[in-house]
Amino acid sequence: MSTATESKVRIQKEDFNVHDEIEVMKKPSRNIGGITTFLGTGRELNKGQNITELNFEHYPQMAEKKLADIRDKAIRDFGIIDMSIIHRIGYIDIGENIVLIIACGEHRQETFKACEWAIAELKRTTPIWKRETTSTGEVWVQATP
Repeated sequence: MSTATESKVRIQKEDFNVHDEIEVMKKPSRNIGGITTFLGTGRELNKGQNITELNFEHYPQMAEKKLADIRDKAIRDFGIIDMSIIHRIGYIDIGENIVLIIACGEHRQETFKACEWAIAELKRTTPIWKRETTSTGEVWVQATP
């Protein structure tokens, strides 16, 4: 069963299917010649510490607005056809999907640039916070480029 929806910006607890999300993005335009994706997943090691649990919290409405602003700016500034941004919240297991950005354009060059900019901007400005649990305790992780 597909988890994809037509909404281009989502914050959700449920996992998503990367293939289904790409198919949704391809439908509206036959001019799409390049699609770039960024998929962030939960890793088990950070700064030499084994991570046993990840938890993401967000500022409701503000986070969604910031993601929509990032999407709009990417479309405008990089000349892409469309972009979607999905970020999960709540407890995430190691290896699970966390964030997906899909940039669609006529050519690959603008989609690569837009996707790279969007994840950096998301981490820099969006009120979504990550807490890692390790053998030494819990740590709130600062945004990184």
